[in-house]
Amino acid sequence: MIKNKTKTESESESESSETPLGELAIRTLAMPADANPDGDIFGGWLLSQMDIAGGIVSKQIAKSRTVTIAVNSMTFYRPVVVGDILCCYCSVQSIGKTSISLLVEAWVSRPTEIGSRVKVTEGIFTYVCIDATRRPKKITPSQE
Repeated sequence: MIKNKTKTESESESESSETPLGELAIRTLAMPADANPDGDIFGGWLLSQMDIAGGIVSKQIAKSRTVTIAVNSMTFYRPVVVGDILCCYCSVQSIGKTSISLLVEAWVSRPTEIGSRVKVTEGIFTYVCIDATRRPKKITPSQE
């Protein structure tokens, strides 16, 4: 489980030399249509991008269709703003009989801060492998 952090701890962590965990799953640009009138990107848009990233990785692991069954935790550290380049990284937390739990980290590169990246959000997403009838399907050892 991800520990809740105060804003001060989060900001200093995000500005540290920390690097993303896992593999890069998606990269996209935060656009004005995804923002509120002040230019901050909606949290729901960010969550959906993270879910897409986790879905890509879980499907690769399961070698089968997967569906999201839970977002076990989300921590928003910093805002995402219009023009940020969003990168989502995924790392396996656990693989069960039919489910895969992933840590998904969202990092941004800001055009105004060339060469820097900041962790803005992270969450634990759980996916279930399903068959053609949309019932849970066992992840076999050869699929891990």
